[in-house]
Amino acid sequence: MEKIILFAPLIGAIIAGFGWRVIGDAAAQWITTGLLFLACVLSWVIFLGHDGTTQYIHILDWVQSGHLDTAWAIRLDRLTAIMLIVVTTVSALVHLYSMGYMAHDANFGENESYRPRFFAYLSLFTFAMLMLVTADNLAQMFFGWEGVGLASYLLIGFYYRKPSANAAAIKAFVVNRVGDFGFALGIFGLFYLTDSIKFDDVFAAAPGLAQTNITFLWADWNAANLIAFLLFVGAMGKSAQLFLHTWLPDAMEGPTPVSALIHAATMVTAGVFLVCRMSPLMEYAPEAMMFVTFLGATTAFVAATIGLVQNDIKRVIAYSTMSQLGYMFVAAGVGMYSVAMFHLFTHAFFKAMLFLGAGSVIHGMHHEQDMRNYGGLRHKLPYTFWAMMIGTLAITGVGIPLTHIGFAGFLSKDAVIESAWAGTNGGYAFWMLVIAALFTSFYSWRLMLLTFFGTPRGDKHTHENAHESPMVMLVPLGVLALGSVFAGMVWYGSFFGDHAQVNKFFGIPEHHAEASEGDAEVAAEAGEEHAAAAVHSGEAPKGAIYMGADNHVMEDAHHAPTWVKVSPFIAMLIGLVTALWFYVWDPSMPRKAAESQRPLYLFLLNKWYFDEIYDALIVNPAKRLGAFLWKRGDGSVIDGTINGVALGIVPFFTRLAGRAQSGYIFTYAFAMVIGVAVLVTWVTIGGGTH
Repeated sequence: MEKIILFAPLIGAIIAGFGWRVIGDAAAQWITTGLLFLACVLSWVIFLGHDGTTQYIHILDWVQSGHLDTAWAIRLDRLTAIMLIVVTTVSALVHLYSMGYMAHDANFGENESYRPRFFAYLSLFTFAMLMLVTADNLAQMFFGWEGVGLASYLLIGFYYRKPSANAAAIKAFVVNRVGDFGFALGIFGLFYLTDSIKFDDVFAAAPGLAQTNITFLWADWNAANLIAFLLFVGAMGKSAQLFLHTWLPDAMEGPTPVSALIHAATMVTAGVFLVCRMSPLMEYAPEAMMFVTFLGATTAFVAATIGLVQNDIKRVIAYSTMSQLGYMFVAAGVGMYSVAMFHLFTHAFFKAMLFLGAGSVIHGMHHEQDMRNYGGLRHKLPYTFWAMMIGTLAITGVGIPLTHIGFAGFLSKDAVIESAWAGTNGGYAFWMLVIAALFTSFYSWRLMLLTFFGTPRGDKHTHENAHESPMVMLVPLGVLALGSVFAGMVWYGSFFGDHAQVNKFFGIPEHHAEASEGDAEVAAEAGEEHAAAAVHSGEAPKGAIYMGADNHVMEDAHHAPTWVKVSPFIAMLIGLVTALWFYVWDPSMPRKAAESQRPLYLFLLNKWYFDEIYDALIVNPAKRLGAFLWKRGDGSVIDGTINGVALGIVPFFTRLAGRAQSGYIFTYAFAMVIGVAVLVTWVTIGGGTH
């Protein structure tokens, strides 16, 4: 069953990519979609029937050299099961949705070849993501990690005739390579220190790494903190955290189903999954996890501020994704990995629905994406309106305070904020998340009010011909709506209940597999030596995630003061009321606010000028260096030298050799005499050899 889930998308990608000329366009779409739904159904069977234990399904042996063993195997535990249903459910629904959305794409006219290619890319992306989440070692995870990067490049740049799409694809690929370099260094460091890249061996060595120092960049570092930081750099790239986030909004150049697939549940959540998967190591790297918490909170705040003023409907949702990923990293940073996965789980449903809903609006409005040209569409697109309304209620956190009744985002976001309060003693991360919740409410309701309420704006003809999407696009919205409503309430206890519930759900024994005093002594005696001995002295922590017995955050979060528990709800109400004030009660307010706070408005509209700063500091100098090496290095030095040799020295010797070949016997006889004279002279002077 597990192998079918893993390989079904790959088989679909191969059939659609290479066999569509034989089976036809429609068959390629149905085969890829059908195989994804098969994988989805089997994933839910595994998730609902899984008992939390860790299982290993061997596939084949790969590279084996000394202690290095990269055997390909599926690691099936609760963490894997969660990611399986998230990836396959969203991907299957995106495949189905794409059959309607890509039916008559204006970017390709009547060219039928683009549709099988698109579905092949979608399935290839899904296979790479499944490779990542089922990995049993870091080599396999890195293979899936890079495969996701390749597939995202192909999908973001799918409209290859648009220069902006090509630029966005290259930007996503290059920025992610920066993060991937950090990830690769982390893998190399782990193998150097533990002689293994298998998860169980690395986890068992974690206590030893905490007591080991390593020299890196001419300084001594704690090994656990350094490795955790390098791994997080990889997560920053994939999950679009601050400083490595600039690719995310540009990725909206791809078709809308791509946005839903990449930004809802798959690629951007890979970083969160990585941190949670490596939790046994992360728990021994407190400084690194403090950095994760700080950067996650800052990312949530910065992305939310940018989302306040964006006008492209897809970009608003993209910055919302970036902000919500910050929430997940804060939860992981304070040691609440189950809560991070809870928000990842619920976020997949309502964010995929928001993206697909936005695609339905764009489809109905003939590919218009500027919300300033919408208005009054709830009557033209009633089903899309209600789907996006449910998604908005979920992401803004609507529910009954102090209860476990509410939309999915209400429960998971509150769990994150309460964990942030408990893990930081009500510090920076907590307040950044509360403020981000207020901004999230404002820009989400702003999107709804500009799109579906008020009077029609923009092109009159476009509004008159606006239409609801076909059923093949609406069915996925309905399915995702169910998840947006019920996912939080159904699984709240499993992710954020008491210790016993969470431990049972994630397969964590009651006696947490922590480092014993003996392990610590062994590691301390090892000093600067490799921590590989800890692999043999310790035992890999059991369970999908690691939550030490001394982790008091969950207990403190459950006993947080009432004002902490209701703060996200109050923030949501403030954002809602402000949005109503700006866009319903006094529609002149947005313009007045923008004019009175012009510098701030431009600062946010231009996304904190990150792109401009990177262009000035990195991109433009790199281009100038490239131009210099091209014109001076390649053109003047290399080509000049080669051309000089080719046009000067070589012709000279060619002419000389040509003159020697005169065709007259006396010329050759004279050359032989000269040669014999030179040889005799050399032997006479040198005295010969013995």
